[in-house]
Amino acid sequence: MKRIVASVGLVAVGVSGAYASSLGLAGVDASKTWSVSATLRGFYDDNYLYLSRGERDSYGFEVSPAVRFNLPMEQTYLGLSYLYNGRYYADRDDTVLGQDNEPWAHSHQFDLMFNHAFSERYSLDLRDSFVIAQDPEVLAPQGNIPVVFRKEGNNMRNQARATFTAQMAPKLGLQLGYNNVWWDYEDDTPVGGTPSYSGRLDRLEHLGVANLRWQAQPETTVILGYNLGLVQYTGDEVINVAPRIVSEDRDNTSHYVYGGVNQTFLRNLTASLKLGATYIDYDNERVNENTWIPFADISTSFTYARESYFQLGFVHSFNATDEYRFGNGTITGSQETSTIYGLLHQQITPKLAGNVHVHFQDSAFQGGFYDSQTDQYFVLGLNLTYQITRNFSCEAGYDFSNLDSDIPGRPYDRNRVYLGVTASY
Repeated sequence: MKRIVASVGLVAVGVSGAYASSLGLAGVDASKTWSVSATLRGFYDDNYLYLSRGERDSYGFEVSPAVRFNLPMEQTYLGLSYLYNGRYYADRDDTVLGQDNEPWAHSHQFDLMFNHAFSERYSLDLRDSFVIAQDPEVLAPQGNIPVVFRKEGNNMRNQARATFTAQMAPKLGLQLGYNNVWWDYEDDTPVGGTPSYSGRLDRLEHLGVANLRWQAQPETTVILGYNLGLVQYTGDEVINVAPRIVSEDRDNTSHYVYGGVNQTFLRNLTASLKLGATYIDYDNERVNENTWIPFADISTSFTYARESYFQLGFVHSFNATDEYRFGNGTITGSQETSTIYGLLHQQITPKLAGNVHVHFQDSAFQGGFYDSQTDQYFVLGLNLTYQITRNFSCEAGYDFSNLDSDIPGRPYDRNRVYLGVTASY
């Protein structure tokens, strides 16, 4: 039992190679009771303000110390971690009009993981991630639609998840879950009739999950599920004057109904499929009309060689957006989004590993002046890591992001290259 619970906990605390590398956690040994690491990088960023025109580029460096604590017990696992990231931009000075001219950008990330097995049939998993940051890649919750714009200030996001798993019969299981995401932007002052980021995007997102799982075959699990979502905007700000619409008028309730299957084709090849529909109920009819949209969550994972694998997935759902403008009797309430993502990890030699991460999403605005207009967001990340010794590694990488939008003044593209070293103990 101890080995089983400890293994589950260590998997829960882990992150993918590309994600860990981007946050400076590469090389951290999760099997130790405690571990520390520090990453130093130099970089060049050709559009660090995410501007559509008049881009500002900058050389700079970043430091990322991290500490992690792991405590596996007989039936319980506890994990804690803290990551600081500081980026220095040589270009950021008093010539950057309308921006915070402090050359340093700081972020803090705190993570908690807890798993308890009451018995072989019942278990509880809790996770919490709290972030203070400006950069989109740090603010985006794991598994959610990325934030596509940088916003100055001590912006906060907290994601909490709880999952209870019960094996009620040899072939019948139940999974109950709750996911909560809290957003709070420091920008709370409207400018020239434009609502602040706080007025547009401060919110609480609740999602309750209930799944029945039937073990039809040793390799096949059939799923029947229902999710209840609730989005509550907390900005308490007027976002449209005539007619008068305030932040909380964008509140909505969503109902997801779906069926699916988890399939193990081989020991190293698995796939998951969920298909259904989502009904979105807007609290205020001036925001948007209630509507049905398709729901899909498809993924596959293949380990094709030792320490080499790829993951591929597709998700269709809806998400919040900073766009709000009134038109055709409504304001924009959300975006309907299709997302394709992939991750390839290749162990090139025993000491050299490469990662390729690709993400593309097509998002249509629902309601408002730009109803049915789209954003298309593409991200590509390349990373090479060389393990010099057990405690030291070096890396090189390239990140590209592009936002193509039907809304004037919104598109941008950004290129970033970096070199770094990581020490861990």
